Amino acid sequence: MSDATLADQFFDAAIELLRRVRDEEAEAVTAAGTLLADTVADGGRLFAFGAGHSSLPAQDVVYRAGGLALMNLLAVPGVVGVDVMPATLGSALERVDGLASAVLDTSPLRAGDALVIISLSGRNALPVEMAMKARALGVKVIGLTSVAYTTETRSRHASGTYLKDHCDIVLDSKIAVGDATLTLDTVPAPFAPASTVVTSAIMQAVMATAAGCLAERGIEPPLLRSGNVGGGHDWNGRVMTEYADRIFYRR
Repeated sequence: MSDATLADQFFDAAIELLRRVRDEEAEAVTAAGTLLADTVADGGRLFAFGAGHSSLPAQDVVYRAGGLALMNLLAVPGVVGVDVMPATLGSALERVDGLASAVLDTSPLRAGDALVIISLSGRNALPVEMAMKARALGVKVIGLTSVAYTTETRSRHASGTYLKDHCDIVLDSKIAVGDATLTLDTVPAPFAPASTVVTSAIMQAVMATAAGCLAERGIEPPLLRSGNVGGGHDWNGRVMTEYADRIFYRR
């Protein structure tokens, strides 16, 4: 065993994953940020979806100080987070055929919008079907997933395909199958997952890129400020009023 503490080993593993993503996914991150900027400039709306723990990085960019005000959470009841009881129900719902279609049919998504779908494995019916249905509606889809799962697991969608197969842009989180980063002789299972750390960082990198792209075109990025700094509430009120038709989390 290394002299480094388990905490040190986890930090090192997470940092290495972040370095890999920075170096190997730079082009995809730029493309994703540019796509979101294009959508904003063209009058479209922005949405993010994730199921279970993959919902955390999606929620992290919605109504976020320093983030784009136009990011909206596409929520699927029973699937967002682990607040549903029992928590295992959320995992079961991810495998239900037809659920994504029902959600999209009653959502505000329309042609010209952009949707970020986050799924670590990208193998369950819900994210695969959501990507397929959204693109059929004329929505641009960015998939954030671990491509490793496509070679080491079987799809749970009837088509045998994965999330990455139905996206305009794919962001690979580089997370190993099973997610956990550490092992120990005295612990019977791998532990210390890093997917939330890495996926959230990717999302923020994409948001930063989108803001920069808009500024380069002479468009003020619709950013939110912290309500805990002077003038923050007034600033946010102005942004939300200006973009009221594209913000759905305050209705």
